[in-house]
Amino acid sequence: MPLSNIAIQKAKPRERAYKLSDGGGLYLLVSPTGAKLWRIKFTIHGIEKKLSLGRYPEISLADARDARHESRKMVAKGGDPAAEKRRQKVAARLSYGTTFHDVGSEYIEKVEREGKAPPTIAKLRWVLDWLKPNIGSRPVDQIQPFEILAVLKRQESAGNLETRRTRAFASRVFRYAVATGRATSDPAALLQGAIAAPRPTHMAAIIEPKRVGDLLRAIDAYSGSSITRLALQLLTHVFVRPGELRQARWSEFDLDAKVWKIPAARMKKRREHVVPLSTQAVAIVRQIGELTAGGDLLFPALGKRGRAMSENTMTQALRRMGFDAGEMTAHGFRSTASSLLNESGKWSRDAIERALAHRDTDQVRAAYHRGMHWDERVRMAQWWSDQLEVLRMGAKVVSLRGDAGSARGA
Repeated sequence: MPLSNIAIQKAKPRERAYKLSDGGGLYLLVSPTGAKLWRIKFTIHGIEKKLSLGRYPEISLADARDARHESRKMVAKGGDPAAEKRRQKVAARLSYGTTFHDVGSEYIEKVEREGKAPPTIAKLRWVLDWLKPNIGSRPVDQIQPFEILAVLKRQESAGNLETRRTRAFASRVFRYAVATGRATSDPAALLQGAIAAPRPTHMAAIIEPKRVGDLLRAIDAYSGSSITRLALQLLTHVFVRPGELRQARWSEFDLDAKVWKIPAARMKKRREHVVPLSTQAVAIVRQIGELTAGGDLLFPALGKRGRAMSENTMTQALRRMGFDAGEMTAHGFRSTASSLLNESGKWSRDAIERALAHRDTDQVRAAYHRGMHWDERVRMAQWWSDQLEVLRMGAKVVSLRGDAGSARGA
């Protein structure tokens, strides 16, 4: 017999829960606490299932019957009302944080969990902060292409050349929003080609041998922190990026074997990089050990042994020595080495590229060349350090091409 509101209201709790049926699989479960809960029982593929609708009177008798009707229609078409309700709950939970800034922050957290390097995460947060004032508070599924274009044009007008990175980041956030059920499209993808592509910029570097000698002598004479001076000296001998050097740890070095192994997590390309150390490089590392031994980092921040040297420390030291941003940067030591090593004609291009940790897009070829050029890289590391000594001395004859008897004015 179908239920009535009067019958439901008169239903009293008992020692055990009991059911009041309305027919067609719909019933009211009366619990010992007095709660009255709507349930629908249905069978799909021979399996009995239940769907919870909510409490009475929040869900009225009429609402419960409507839900029964819709559920029976879904079952008739092969659907599962209980599974659909779970899907809707997930969608509702995901849609809670629906602004661009919410979704962008969530995306960055995901990338961080995946192990991206701290500098990469910092860049993503910078881009998100740039976008925040304009579209950060807008629902992610309502943002139109012209709104993003306005941000990019403003960035372009301000002389900021990060427009491509900004658009690419926005696109990744929108795709993540689509994947998590909070948007249906990526409006940033439509803006490819709508903004001026920035001209590539290169880190300033000294590549003229005589001027390299001036730089080396200036570093030796640097009157600031001894740790900063040693960091710059070591940077001239190895071909690593400044960030990889600043965060170097003692556990990565085997000075007897003259090897430094940089873990994949700290490398730009997320692949372990092994650096052969020349005799001069080993001597510098030992000097560093006399100043910082006992800590984990080779180059701790001043007064903060658990934190690495600031990314601006070496750059500021170069400025104090008189080398401006248009002439030399900390990253420029890689270009200095690359230019002069290639110019020497002594070393294969593959060995130089491996020393610089440039990734070969052909993975089979990359693995082959990684092993094949190790001996050459060891010889090249020592040769490079020896050449730096010659340049530092300001010798008139520098062997940069051909055999040891070649001459070049320094």
